[in-house]
Amino acid sequence: MLLLKKLDQLLGSQAVSLLTTSTGGPAPSALNAILVIRPGGIGDAVLLIPSLAALRKNFPAARITVLAEQRNASVFDLTNVVSEVLLYHKPADLFTALYGQYDAVVDTEQWHRLSAVVARLVRAPVSIGFGTNERRKMFSHVVAYSHSDHEMTSFFKLFEPLRIDMPQQVKIPFLNVPEQAASRREELLAPLSGAPYVVLFPGATVAEKRWPVEKFSELAFRLNSRGFPVVIIGGRGEVADAARIASDGNNLNLAGKTTLAETAAIIEHARVVITGDSGVMHLAYGLGRPSVSLFGPSNVQKWAPVGENHIVIQHNLFCSPCSRFGYTPRCPSNVRCMAGISVDEVAEAVFRLLNS
Repeated sequence: MLLLKKLDQLLGSQAVSLLTTSTGGPAPSALNAILVIRPGGIGDAVLLIPSLAALRKNFPAARITVLAEQRNASVFDLTNVVSEVLLYHKPADLFTALYGQYDAVVDTEQWHRLSAVVARLVRAPVSIGFGTNERRKMFSHVVAYSHSDHEMTSFFKLFEPLRIDMPQQVKIPFLNVPEQAASRREELLAPLSGAPYVVLFPGATVAEKRWPVEKFSELAFRLNSRGFPVVIIGGRGEVADAARIASDGNNLNLAGKTTLAETAAIIEHARVVITGDSGVMHLAYGLGRPSVSLFGPSNVQKWAPVGENHIVIQHNLFCSPCSRFGYTPRCPSNVRCMAGISVDEVAEAVFRLLNS
């Protein structure tokens, strides 16, 4: 993703300027093949799935292809509404996307331009995307983007040109754990002997969204003292922090040991999931698990889980939220929006959900 962002900064605007403005008529009443472009991380991919489910419901026989990144592609294994997943970094897959025969292409990227260029080069009769900058000229149908809308709502609006009936309320859960990952869960959690557990995810793609690891350690200690084992999950980037958290107490450290589907399987049976603004937070939401989400730079209205089983903690400092379109500026105040969240208030929220 960092490489794609860098390429977009260097080449995106120039690439857009070299192409003519897209034209197109109304969307056809029957769609047989649809390309959906979804670069970015896990969270965006998760929140896109309810829109893809609505697309599938309206066009049950259509071939729905998703062009994704390597880091978010596995999310689409958690749904049965996608026909095919292609990967940006594989030249053969990108070639297939560019030269495929599609009735419509929908670029779900919010800001960067190269995905819009890809959508333009596909030359489908209908192309749809957010008009957040000069990328708007790449689409036959431009959709406004609002930071006041929850991102699932933004995605729903993006598909409106296809005249899709969107649900008034998203059915939870909307993710499904594959059978193989569910079987693997039993092996991974065997040390807990069936005890109810709480999941901690100490990571985030953006460093400013991370809660201090020593606070996660204290929280794990308090959960242990109340009889709840803690399962720590994460990728390679969380291995060191997870080891610190798991070093003392009744903790099971699975960081760096699971696929995304296996991570989802572990989350699926958790009593509560505790995380910052991250892809794991969205997985918990999509799987219908209660969560405590720690927000600092991010926009709660835009990204936080919705519902009574989700508690969001944010101190609403004058400088937050400061993150827009996936970019978080370097903080001059030692990220006090996250550092100021106390273990006491997080523990109180967790035990409130555990006791409800």
